[in-house]
Amino acid sequence: MLTIQELKQRACAAIEQRSQELIGVSQDILSHPEPGYSETRTSRVVSDKFTELGIPHDNGLALTGVKGRIQGEAGPGPRVAVIGELDSLIVGQHPFADAETNAAHACGHHCQIGMMLGATIGLQTPEVLEQLSGEIVPFAVPAEEFIEVERRLQLREEGRVEFLGGKQELIKLGHFDDIDMAMMCHTASDMAERKFAVGGTSNGHVVKYVQFAGRGSHAGGAPHLGINALNAASFALQAINANRETLREEDTARIHGIMTKGGEAVNAVPADVKLEWRVRSGSPDAVVRNSAIVDRCFRAGALAVGASVKITNIPGYLPMRHDNVLAGLFRQNAQELLGESAILTIPASRNRGGSTDMGDLSHIIPACHPYVGGAVGTGHSKDYVVRDYEQAVINPAKIMAMVVIDLLSDGGSRAKEIVSSHRPAMQRQSYLTHQRSQAEIIEFNGADL
Repeated sequence: MLTIQELKQRACAAIEQRSQELIGVSQDILSHPEPGYSETRTSRVVSDKFTELGIPHDNGLALTGVKGRIQGEAGPGPRVAVIGELDSLIVGQHPFADAETNAAHACGHHCQIGMMLGATIGLQTPEVLEQLSGEIVPFAVPAEEFIEVERRLQLREEGRVEFLGGKQELIKLGHFDDIDMAMMCHTASDMAERKFAVGGTSNGHVVKYVQFAGRGSHAGGAPHLGINALNAASFALQAINANRETLREEDTARIHGIMTKGGEAVNAVPADVKLEWRVRSGSPDAVVRNSAIVDRCFRAGALAVGASVKITNIPGYLPMRHDNVLAGLFRQNAQELLGESAILTIPASRNRGGSTDMGDLSHIIPACHPYVGGAVGTGHSKDYVVRDYEQAVINPAKIMAMVVIDLLSDGGSRAKEIVSSHRPAMQRQSYLTHQRSQAEIIEFNGADL
């Protein structure tokens, strides 16, 4: 029987042997970006690779998700998911943006698929798999980037999804009910000379789809007969800015958005104005509190010019909760592979400001979401590009495989300890109840006052 260290060496060797193939998969996905809930080609790439690897799997989960199953050969035990995200952003100026859709992998999700497949290949090594108990669940999931809200609301209207985030919808559908813990890694460009980062947290958020309605009229000949919905929106944004000084520092509040429609013609008073907005904060309570402030500002804009406003509040993500034991295993294995000086440990209180639906999952099961280097530029911008694919794909694949070996070797004892000691913040049903309670539509007519 091989030692745990020897199992890790065999898994890493198998990943290294196919490193160019794994990098090639990531670069292929980079060249064919697809935003959330439309990742049909990317999903097919994963499904074909699972078939090639002999992995039984289900397709079309939450529209495009792909979930595999690999049984450990040492008997029953906990089930560990290794996650990769399928979707891209919309960044039209990115060097690898799709010319028609403006979709672009400006956040590194294409590398997640390569590293998820790499970890899977390492763990499938026969002499490794025969000493692992339980089940490995490689899982490609859709729609982490919470964008294109109007399109996703249409999917909801059609009954194709309820939740607009991929892991949210997968939780609702029960596709994490048979998983005991989950892990994934995400590329980052802000770690200086460090190559791997563990810890910290993220913001929760609520998403808003806002429609201001006014009355059209000739902008030059009869502006007095119109009601300018664009002015209503502009007043609302000024009101939001006027409230920023009241936001609490400990909330890590981020309030931002885009205007997706500002009118129809420059010579007509704008009567139909649409915005996609987001309120982020470091705790669910702060999200609710700051969301109410923003709703008040939208109503104030409508009141100012006598327009009406419809605010569709959409349940967003919860803050990330790293399981301490999983985080420790990641830190230990990353140090073993990369050296202690290459590892950054982030205090649990440090909030990176962004949001991830891995936070939702972490409220239900033990989870860990470390960051890896290899990228340069500012995340979600045209400058965010992966330069070092060995660091962004191969190293995290090895580290995740090593962590799974720690968890599922020796009868799965480490994984069983984590499961038995874990105290979830929410059960699946209480999570769904909480998220559904955040969904509401607020309608206000400023002309009525």
